[in-house]
Amino acid sequence: MTLHLISPLDGRYAKTTAPLTDYFSEFAFLRDRVRVELNFLLALSKTDLVRPLSDSESAQIESINSNFSDADAELILEHERKTRHDVKAIEYFIQSKLIESASSSHSQGVLAEGGSKLPESKSMQDLIPWIHFGLTSEDTNSIGQAISLNESRNKVILPALNSLISNLSDFALHYKSVPMLARTHGQFAVPTTLGKEFAVYSARLTKTRDDIASHKFEAKLTGAVGNFNALQAAVPNIDWISFSKEFVSNFGLEPNLLTTQILPYDNWVRYFDVIRLTNSILIDFAQDIWRYISDGYLKQAVVAGEVGSSTMPQKVNPIDFENAEGNLGIANSLFMHYAQKLTVSRLQRDLSDSTVRRTFGTALGHCLVAWTNLQRGLKRIAPDEEKLKAELNAHWEVVSEGAQTILRAAGKLDAYESLKEQTRGRVLTESDYKSWVDAIDVDDATRSLLRNLSPESYIGLAVRLTDHILD
Repeated sequence: MTLHLISPLDGRYAKTTAPLTDYFSEFAFLRDRVRVELNFLLALSKTDLVRPLSDSESAQIESINSNFSDADAELILEHERKTRHDVKAIEYFIQSKLIESASSSHSQGVLAEGGSKLPESKSMQDLIPWIHFGLTSEDTNSIGQAISLNESRNKVILPALNSLISNLSDFALHYKSVPMLARTHGQFAVPTTLGKEFAVYSARLTKTRDDIASHKFEAKLTGAVGNFNALQAAVPNIDWISFSKEFVSNFGLEPNLLTTQILPYDNWVRYFDVIRLTNSILIDFAQDIWRYISDGYLKQAVVAGEVGSSTMPQKVNPIDFENAEGNLGIANSLFMHYAQKLTVSRLQRDLSDSTVRRTFGTALGHCLVAWTNLQRGLKRIAPDEEKLKAELNAHWEVVSEGAQTILRAAGKLDAYESLKEQTRGRVLTESDYKSWVDAIDVDDATRSLLRNLSPESYIGLAVRLTDHILD
C-alpha cells in the first residue's frame, strides 16, 4: 500500500514520521474538532443557558470523544460529501451520536468508573440546538489545530530535538580536546578543537529549543467576525469574554480575544519561525560536517552490506547529512510560506489559509526526517586524529597570530608587520618557525613564550569553553 502513496512522508519515511500522525492526520483533525465541540457543549451546561447534565449524560458525551473511531471519522466525511462543509459535517455527526447515545443508555445503562451503573439518562435530543451554538467554524478549527500544535510539540518535536542536542553535546564533550585547523574564508586559520566546534551548534540549538519549549499557542472563540455577535445577541446576560478566556485556557492554550473571523496566525508563525531558525542552524551544521568528511577530518563508519555507489565500490557517502540538508530545506520552504501567507487575509477572512494549514504535519514531518538522519549520521563519524595532527604540523604559519600578540605584549612596535613579512602567503614548517624565533631580538622570557607555541597546543580556551557551556 505504501508503494502507491504520493508523499514520501507517508511512504518511504512513514516509520520516522509515524509519531506525528496522531496530531496532523485527517483523522486527528476530525477527532480534535469533535473534542472542541463536545467540550463547548459541556461548558454551556455549566451555565444557566443549558440545563445541567447528569453524570450519565456527561459520561456519554465524553465517551463520544474518547471512543472516536475510524468509523466515526468516515461518518463525518460522509456528511461532508453532502454539505461540502467540514465543520457543519462535524455538527451533524455529533447530533447523530447524541441521539444514538441516549438510545443506547436507555437500553444498556452507562457504566461509571469502577463498573457501577449510572442512572439512565433521558433523551439528549434537547441538547442538539446547543451544538456549535453561536460559534463560527474557525472557533472550532483554531482551537483544534492549536491543540495539535501544542501536544505534538510536547510529545514529538521537543523529545526529538532534545535527543539530537544530547547526541551532539556528547560528541562535543568526547572530542573537546582534539585539535584541528580552523578555516576562515576557506583558508587555514588558527587552531580550534573538533569538540568545541560541535559545541557551538549545541549551544545555538539549545537556545532555539528553549524558545520552542516556552511558546504559548493562541486560539480563539470570538464568533463570526470576532465580536461575539451571535452569542451576545442570543444571551446578553453571560460574560462571553470571560467564558471564552476560560474555555480556551482549559486546553492549555492562550486566548486571543481580538480577532476577525480567523485567529491572527502571527503567534503560530512565531513558533514556526523558531523551528525554521533551528533548521537553518542544522543546515549550517550538515554542510560543515559534509566539508569535514570531504577534507578527511572525519571518518565514516563502514557498515557491512551497505553500498556507497552503484559503480564505485570504494565509496562511503555522507548520505545522512545530505538527506537531512534536503529535508530541512523543504521544511523551511513551507515555514517561509506560512510566514508570507498566514499573516495575510482579505478583510475579515478568506479561505486560502485553510488548505495551507493542513500542511503543518508535512513541514514538521520533514523536520523529523532530517533530525533523525542527523542523529544517525552522528553515530557514524569519528575524527581522523592522525590526519588532523599531520595537517596541523604542516602549517606552523597558523601560530603567527599568537606570536605577533606575544611580541605586542613585549612592546615590539612592528610585531604585526614582522610576522606578516615572514608568513603571508607562505607555508611554514616547524623548523622555519623556530629558526625565526631564535633569530628575533627579544628577551629570554618572550622567546620562551614564542617557542612554546605550536599548532597542536595553540587552542586557547576551547576545552574550557566546551565544558563551561555543555556542563
